[in-house]
Amino acid sequence: MARRWCHLGSAFLVLVLTLFLIGCAMRPATILTTAGTPAPGAPLPATALWTPPPPPAAHVEVPIIPIAETVPAPAPPPVPLAPPPPREFTAVEELKDIRFDFDKYDIRPSAAEVLEANSVWMKANPDHLILIEGHCDERGTGEYNLALGERRAKATLTYLLSQGIEAVRFTLVSYGKERPLCSEQNEACWARNRRANFLVKGR
Repeated sequence: MARRWCHLGSAFLVLVLTLFLIGCAMRPATILTTAGTPAPGAPLPATALWTPPPPPAAHVEVPIIPIAETVPAPAPPPVPLAPPPPREFTAVEELKDIRFDFDKYDIRPSAAEVLEANSVWMKANPDHLILIEGHCDERGTGEYNLALGERRAKATLTYLLSQGIEAVRFTLVSYGKERPLCSEQNEACWARNRRANFLVKGR
């Protein structure tokens, strides 16, 4: 009887070991390396699955459109007042003529003394406008003498402005050789005609 129980116990033990071994064979083995990572060819454990992050959004260059600056329109230049016509000016004995060398428009020292005296009267009479006439002798063409008379009037004006007279008071005109003081054919007469003279007008 005891031997029979012994055979039953051995059979039971063999049955239990067989079932245990079958259950172990059905479970997938996870083989880890010494570093804790699965060996090559072994399936990854569920915890080792990794979902990569989504790729970053593409960088889109937004063009910078400059804002157009509002530039104010330039102010129109002031319109100069038309000078009064020469016929409205008259002579005064206090303002003396000046003379020029032949074919020149430089202010001579003797002419500078006359202009300084004239500027004293002009400063003392600020309510008068001044007309400067440029004249030439008869030699040369009419066109050339008109240009030369203009240069003589401008040279006279430049000197008077250096004396502190306001530019707005002046009007210039060139008559060239059209209004001579004398008509004799000699140097003394020609010298008298190469001149700048002055007329005035009340404001």
